[in-house]
Amino acid sequence: MTRVSFLGPHGTFAEQAVLTQPDLAALDVVPERSVPEVIGAVERGDSELGVVPIENSIEGTVTVTLDTLAFESELLVQREIDLPISLNLCAPAGTKLAEVHTVLSHPHANAQCRTWLVKNLPDAEVVATNSTAEAARQVAEKADGRAAIGTAFAAELHGLGILAAEIEDHPENETRFVVVGRGVPGPTGHDKTSIVCFQREDRPGSLLAILQEFAARAINLTKLESRPTKKSLGDYCFFIDFEGHVADELVADCLRNLVAKQAQVKFLGSYPVAGAEEAHERRREVGEAWRQATGWVETLRAQVRPSDLLT
Repeated sequence: MTRVSFLGPHGTFAEQAVLTQPDLAALDVVPERSVPEVIGAVERGDSELGVVPIENSIEGTVTVTLDTLAFESELLVQREIDLPISLNLCAPAGTKLAEVHTVLSHPHANAQCRTWLVKNLPDAEVVATNSTAEAARQVAEKADGRAAIGTAFAAELHGLGILAAEIEDHPENETRFVVVGRGVPGPTGHDKTSIVCFQREDRPGSLLAILQEFAARAINLTKLESRPTKKSLGDYCFFIDFEGHVADELVADCLRNLVAKQAQVKFLGSYPVAGAEEAHERRREVGEAWRQATGWVETLRAQVRPSDLLT
C-alpha cells in the first residue's frame, strides 16, 4: 500500500486520526474535499485506503458516510479509530471575541458547540463548510469578523490564533472514524461486524424477528439505527453493528439465517475494534458452546439411515 485518502484539507480531525495509526501515517496521505470523494478515490484505485468519520459521541451518526457505504459503494470497513475531540474558536491574531460576527465550521462541529455559541456569540451567523480545516483556511484568507471552529493543528497550519479553547459543550467528546478498503481483515478475536438489513416486507414483528437471530446466539449488538432506503416515504432499513467476525462460526450461522429467513443483508465489514476484554471472553465462551452443540447435532445426523435402507 502506498496511499491513504482522508476528509481534508490538511488539518482536519480525519488527518489527525490517520496520524494516530503508525502504518497509515507512513503512507502518502492525500486530502479529499468530501466523504463521497474519499470513498470514490478508493473505489477508483487512486488510493488503497480511505479514512472518514462515521459517528460522534455528541451528535451521533455521520449520515453521509453511512449512506455512501450502504447505497453507493462496495468497499468494506477495515478498522475503526476513536479520536478525542477538542474544538477551538480560531481567528487571526489580535481579533477580539466581540468583533466576531460569523462562525464557520463543519455542521457537526457547529452542533457540538451550540450552547457555547448561544452564550458567547448569540448574534453570530453560523456557516457550514466541508470540514473544520476548510473553515480555518477560509478565515485565514479573509477574516473580516469571521472565525472558525476547529483544531489547534488547523489553526497553526493557517496562521490563526485561538480566541477560545475547548468550546465543545460536552467535555467527553469523541469521533469514530473508519478506514475503508477492499477485502475483509482476518479475525483478531476482538472484532466487530457491520451490516444493513432490508426487510423483505413491512409487517408487525419483522424487526423483532431480525433481532431474535442475534439474541438466540447471545450475540451482543453495539448499534441499531434505522435509515430511509431512498425508495419511498416510510421505507426504512436497519444498520446493525455487533460483536464478532464473519469468520466466527456463530456469526456466520446468524448471517446465514438472516439472509435465508428474515431480510436482505448488505455486509459492510468485519474488523478490529477496541473495547472491553470481557466482551471477547464472552464471545469465546458462547462460540465454544455453539461448537459443542453443533458436534452433538452432527452425531445425531450421522445416525440417519439412507432412504434406500428404509424400503
